[in-house]
Amino acid sequence: MMVVTAIAAVRMKNLFAAVMLTGLYSLLTALWFIILDAVDVSFTEAAVGAGFSTVLMLGTLSLTCSKEKQLNHPPLLPLFVVLITGALLVYGTLDMPAFADPEAPIHTHVAPHYIEKSREEIDV
Repeated sequence: MMVVTAIAAVRMKNLFAAVMLTGLYSLLTALWFIILDAVDVSFTEAAVGAGFSTVLMLGTLSLTCSKEKQLNHPPLLPLFVVLITGALLVYGTLDMPAFADPEAPIHTHVAPHYIEKSREEIDV
């Protein structure tokens, strides 16, 4: 149902209906988080995604027209900007350590202290 809602929101020409579908998508996401037992994340998604974001988009829509304008040419500049941004983000991840690597700097900083000293510090 989430996939159908997402595709419908992208394909919709009426901007008001597209905003409502994005709000519905956020509510479906919140329900999915409840199924995954992440109630805190679900509450945040419902409040921010379905609530606040929808209100902001409706406010923006009130300042514009309600129908999407047809373009006479393909939007090459936005496509170029998105491709360059995506390539830079992928390039930025190349230097990251492997997933769950025990020798990653994040795991070697304080983990040895807790492994060695926790027994005496918490009197177990």
